Amino acid sequence: MRNRVFILLLFSVLVLLSSCGEYNKLLKSTDYELKKNKTKEYFEAGKYVKTTELLAQIIPRFRATSESEDLAWMNAQSFYQMKDYMSAGAYFKSYSDQYGYGKYVEEAHFLSAMCDYHMSPRAELDQAYTRSSIEGFNYYLSRYPSSPRAEECRILIKELQDKLVEKSYLSARLYHDMTEYRSAVVALTNSLKEFSDSKYREEMMFLKLNSLFLYAENSLASRQIERYQTTLDDYYSFMEEFPNSRFNRDARRIYQTTARALKLDPNKSQAVSDDVEEENNQK
Repeated sequence: MRNRVFILLLFSVLVLLSSCGEYNKLLKSTDYELKKNKTKEYFEAGKYVKTTELLAQIIPRFRATSESEDLAWMNAQSFYQMKDYMSAGAYFKSYSDQYGYGKYVEEAHFLSAMCDYHMSPRAELDQAYTRSSIEGFNYYLSRYPSSPRAEECRILIKELQDKLVEKSYLSARLYHDMTEYRSAVVALTNSLKEFSDSKYREEMMFLKLNSLFLYAENSLASRQIERYQTTLDDYYSFMEEFPNSRFNRDARRIYQTTARALKLDPNKSQAVSDDVEEENNQK
């Protein structure tokens, strides 16, 4: 039994060494027709590393021939299959630039956007690839509106946009959590403007209100009245849009303190706020 296992292992090693020797000879060969044919064999067999190594040698030789397009496409596909999305994306773009009316150009545009999609990181990190992927899918939809992939593109765009919304929310909230209230107000305002239908809208509007309040509270006495007034205005905007908000208790606390700072009658002004809330509830 042991002898049989040893013989099988030895045979496997010999086959492997023979295969490696054959491939190394192929790399050194000057027979480019042979290299081209073997490249296709490797590609069809899913041996993408060997495919790309040989293509690096033969593509320049066949650049001005009718086979150059297929070789360029095979190269891009090989890197994509190896999950080297950065290289694959560059090669898909190169293909679509060079063969604008080529037989694979539609798929090249789609897979180029897919490469950026695969490289799009979690929401906390830089979203350059996310934006690039959205741009790529939108371009694909504008150029191929009737494509069978159109619905898939829309789904992926929505997923990527949700990530941008989350990134914007996390970045804006970070300023608030770091007690950088002035920067928080700017970031939250910009995020609410860019993503007006964000699922984080209620929380972000409250964080903006709270940032305005804390910014006013920590300001010089000479600037507090103006900033408390801005806080009060923002409070009314918040209550008008979210009369039954889960942040109501904290919002009312902010209102009470702000009204006292402005020497207003908190109960009288609160009645106005309650009227707004009641009116919204009746709509």
